[in-house]
Amino acid sequence: MVCPVRATRASLCSYGRPGHRPTAFGTVPGTMGAIPSDMQAGVQLHCAAAADRPMRKRKLAMKFGMVLIAAVALIAAVLLVLNFSAGEQHVRQKLPRLYGLADPQFQRAMGSLLGPPIAGGNAVQELLNGDQIFPPMLEAIRSAQRSITFETYIYWSGDIGRAFADALAERARAGVKVHVLLDWVGSARMDDALLDDMKTAGVQVRKFHKPHWYTLAKLNNRTHRKLLVVDGRVGFTGGVGIAPEWTGSAQDAKHWRDTHFRVEGPVVAQMQATFLDNWMKVEGETLHGDDYFPALVPVEGGVGAQMFSSSPAGGSENMELMYHMAITAADRSIDLAMAYFVPDQRSVELLVDALRRGVRLRIIVPGPITDAETVRATSKGMWGPLLEAGAQIYEFQPTMYHCKVLVIDSLMTSVGSTNFDPRSFRLNDEANLNVYDAAFAQRQTKVFEADLERSRRISLQEWRTRPLWQRMKERVGGIVRSQL
Repeated sequence: MVCPVRATRASLCSYGRPGHRPTAFGTVPGTMGAIPSDMQAGVQLHCAAAADRPMRKRKLAMKFGMVLIAAVALIAAVLLVLNFSAGEQHVRQKLPRLYGLADPQFQRAMGSLLGPPIAGGNAVQELLNGDQIFPPMLEAIRSAQRSITFETYIYWSGDIGRAFADALAERARAGVKVHVLLDWVGSARMDDALLDDMKTAGVQVRKFHKPHWYTLAKLNNRTHRKLLVVDGRVGFTGGVGIAPEWTGSAQDAKHWRDTHFRVEGPVVAQMQATFLDNWMKVEGETLHGDDYFPALVPVEGGVGAQMFSSSPAGGSENMELMYHMAITAADRSIDLAMAYFVPDQRSVELLVDALRRGVRLRIIVPGPITDAETVRATSKGMWGPLLEAGAQIYEFQPTMYHCKVLVIDSLMTSVGSTNFDPRSFRLNDEANLNVYDAAFAQRQTKVFEADLERSRRISLQEWRTRPLWQRMKERVGGIVRSQL
């Protein structure tokens, strides 16, 4: 005999399903007699509850989904804020001019207030373009006996990438301690085979701010530093990347114009310490001892120099302050060779002040051949006050201009990875070598003037009559200027 309650529930709750033939309410085929009215009410309640159950589950799922979406949106918003801001207070006040660049107080301020002490007895040699840059770097690597530390932003593929990978791997197999720190974004185009070959040979290869859950708030902070130190005795720094674009001699549009520098003397220890700053962040390892910090004897007739660095992790404003202090102290001339020139309002004011007190300002930036058209357009939008005050602004014509050199009063020179833009001043890890020597500065001035001969000057009249589409590009670029 079929249970009347179960049969009734089954019959009533399936009412309306396809293929079902309902019976008269209150009776069920195969049962004995009619179902009592109180039992009928119970069956109705059961059926209503059964019908509501899927609806309640759907509502709960929708609520959970909305909460999850809100949580993800909040986390994304927080990460965006953390990534697209430096997290430190920007320089807001204009520096007062208290002394000139030739005053001893200037070097005391640079060595005590902002950077490491200025070390004497260094030899610094400029290397122009890939044909002069890469052979000495590879020669130094191949001659290493104890250690190699190498940090760079751009490392792509091609023959030059293979040459560096092979040289580093060979030294690692020979027992030399080799440490390579590559920026995760800048090395994205690097062949995995190069990485595998180096790692197999024993090279310690690490990526700076490779995405992990604990680095999500730092993805916009890249290491833009270019440092190579061999045996703790010979160093290289400047603007070059490891890619085919930097090979050659800037002879055409496919081969870029850039300058790098070879360094010997006590300041190499500061270059090594700058590399270790980021190596410890990524690897948590402290490299020390004679293999990395040997006793360094000053070079006879050498120059004073300091390795200046900055990072959003601490002291992101230092590089901007260094530039501002040097500009404020200028008495006669400022020559600025700059791959990416996007000055903020405070920087423009300092440069205009220098022009008004009689300082000659010459700036070379990339021309029509550039790897960052948005930067070029945004930069042009800032030129008005500078041109009106008498600045000479030139666009390099033959190829991409990737130099980053500042020469002031033919006395001080700052070279390295830093661009004159918000990204270098506040978002990236940067490193510049400051050299305090008249003869060295005069050599860099000659290099600068040779680049001027291959550049085209932009007049105030040309800037004022630039087309509407150019002005629109400047406005669009201005929206994201803080990230350029």
